[in-house]
Amino acid sequence: MQQAEHFLQDALAAFDFGGEIVGAVRYGSGHINDTFCVHTQPGEDPCRRFILQRISAAAFHHPDQVMSNIAGVTAYLAKAIAAAGGDPSRETMTVVPTRDGKSFYTDSEGGAWRVYPFIEGTICLQAAETPELFAASARIFGRFQRMLKDYPADTLYETIPRFHDTEDRLAKLKAAVAADAMGRVKDVQPELEFVKKREADCSVALQALRDGKLPLRVTHNDTKLNNVLIGRESGEGICVIDLDTVMPGLSINDFGDSIRFGANHSAEDEQDLSKVNFDLSLYEVYTQGFLEGAGGALTQAELDYLPWGAKLMTLECGIRFLTDYLEGDHYFRIHREGQNLDRCRTQFKLVADMEEQWEAMKAVVDKYR
Repeated sequence: MQQAEHFLQDALAAFDFGGEIVGAVRYGSGHINDTFCVHTQPGEDPCRRFILQRISAAAFHHPDQVMSNIAGVTAYLAKAIAAAGGDPSRETMTVVPTRDGKSFYTDSEGGAWRVYPFIEGTICLQAAETPELFAASARIFGRFQRMLKDYPADTLYETIPRFHDTEDRLAKLKAAVAADAMGRVKDVQPELEFVKKREADCSVALQALRDGKLPLRVTHNDTKLNNVLIGRESGEGICVIDLDTVMPGLSINDFGDSIRFGANHSAEDEQDLSKVNFDLSLYEVYTQGFLEGAGGALTQAELDYLPWGAKLMTLECGIRFLTDYLEGDHYFRIHREGQNLDRCRTQFKLVADMEEQWEAMKAVVDKYR
């Protein structure tokens, strides 16, 4: 697929930005979609900015389904926010339609482009510099669950099939071991043994869903801090962004992915595992904020399974890194040999730490439920 810049002018022409376009430049640090910041001058009014993105065809094979999900969820959120006295233009993303009324534009190569108004006065952080910022992200993701609790999750497309299907992730790891395409299986026996001892864990949440204990909900599925816009002045979460993976899922997975990402102080590819530690105090900070934001929207069973969400999202991520390492590092971008194996090992270290503090994790949830 050609560089996004090749189609940029046609994409800009497909949308009505409400003023003269004075510039469009690459923006942000994302690795999936091609993102541009569009600057406009609407007459005598102050300059306005928009986010223009070309959706990654490699990551999302059906952009129409992605945009159908996003358009439905953001419209629903806008109504709910307005009804609660909030500001939908800041508290949820808004899909700007094309000139012919569609949610996205398709270029001559089949690439899908979409536009959102830029939400001014906000920042996007790559890591929580303080516990307060981690708590702010927790509250906004909890609110996301609360405001969408009555949205019919089964009407959404599964934009990445079996994305958080831990049983399927385990099966893919076993297939990679059997194929041993890179001859690396001999070097990862401790990691494979770690997974083998936890095979039954991979079915815990999915079996609870099958048994009707856990409800299917609208979930974000990528609840890292950098998918929240934080108020530059207030330090509070303003808006959840990057909705490409919004689809049916489990609320405990959204909770757990944030814990995996944020409740430790090490790099994801840290080679010195003595520096990799699950931080129970940050887990408590996030749990309190998430449940405050959720405002009673979660069931008692979902609360019971929150520690499982943290453990399973971390275990699943480690399995994915290990699988990619065995297959030749074709999915997760690497910058050095063995990086995906190091990523795997940090996740497994966090899982082991969680297991040692399991009763304390449950007690934290009970404290705030």
